[in-house]
Amino acid sequence: MTADKTLSFIIPVYNEEAAIAPFRSGMAQVLGQIEARGYRVELLFVDDGSKDATLDQLTAAMAQDPRIRVLEFSRNFGKEAALTAGLDAARGDALIPIDVDLQDPPQVILQLIDAWEQGYEVVVGHRTDRASDSLLKRASAGWFYRVVNAVADTPVPENVGDFRLIDRCVADALKRLPERRRFMKGLFAWVGFRTAVVDYQRAPRIAGSTKFSGWKLWNLALEGITSFSTAPLRLWTYVGALVAVLAFFYAIYIVFRVLWLGVDLPGYASLLVAVLFLGGIQLVGIGVLGEYLGRVYTEVKQRPTYIVRREHGGR
Repeated sequence: MTADKTLSFIIPVYNEEAAIAPFRSGMAQVLGQIEARGYRVELLFVDDGSKDATLDQLTAAMAQDPRIRVLEFSRNFGKEAALTAGLDAARGDALIPIDVDLQDPPQVILQLIDAWEQGYEVVVGHRTDRASDSLLKRASAGWFYRVVNAVADTPVPENVGDFRLIDRCVADALKRLPERRRFMKGLFAWVGFRTAVVDYQRAPRIAGSTKFSGWKLWNLALEGITSFSTAPLRLWTYVGALVAVLAFFYAIYIVFRVLWLGVDLPGYASLLVAVLFLGGIQLVGIGVLGEYLGRVYTEVKQRPTYIVRREHGGR
C-alpha cells in the first residue's frame, strides 16, 4: 500500500554549512527504515540565501544522493517563506518540515508516520522537555503561547513547533492561503484537520548556532498576535473609553472643588504628567494601528513571499 507513496522532508537552511553533513548522517538510519516500509523519500532543502558554503555542501550531497532537491532563494526571505516554498514545491503524499540542527530527533519521525497511517491528517511533535533551550528562550516561549492563546481566534498548540507531519490534503489547503506575512504555526493550526500529538524531548543542536535573535523572536511574536487576532485594536478602544470616563469624573471633581474652595494656583507638574500620560497612550495606540496598517500595506502590494533563483536536483 505504501509503494506508490512519497514522504517529503522540508528542510529550511540558512548559513548551516557545519550542520549539513551531521544532519545527513543522523537521518540515514531513519530514512533507511522508512524506505524499508515501502515509501519513497524526498529531501527538499530550501536555501534561504545562505552566505556561507551551505549551497556548495548541498550540491555536493546531490551527487551522492538522488533523493535530494534544493531550492535556492535569490536572497534571505526568512524561515516562514522557506517553509512556504517547501510546501509549494514538495511532491510527497505527506510532508515533514524538520530543522537541520536535529533538535527534533529523527526517530520521532517513525512515530509521526505511524499516526498518519492510522488516518490522522496532521501529526504534531509536542516538546515535553525544552532543557536544551536557554532559560530566557523557555520563559519567552511560555509567555508567547499564553498571550497568543489568550487573544487569538484560533489557539496555537503550546510547545509545538514546525516539526510535524501533514497529509497532502493539508498541504493543498495551506497553499490556498494567500497572505504574504505568514506565521506558519498559526496557519498550521488554522486549517484544522484530524490531529494527533506525539511527545518527545528536544535535543541540543548538533552544529552551528540559532539564527533567531531576541529581536527576531519578538517580531515573530508580534506577527503571530497581529495575524490571528484583532484584540490589540479592541483593547485600545477600551483604554480610550476608560481614559475618557476618568477624565469626565475628574472634570466633575474640579467643578465642585472650585465651587467649594474657589480657584487656586494650578499645578504645573500634574498638568505635565497628564499631558505626557495621554500623549503616550495616543502614541501607543497609533503604533498598534500602524502594525495592522503595515500588514495591510504589505498584502495590497501582492509581492511574492519568496523568489527561487534556481532549483537544483530532483529525479
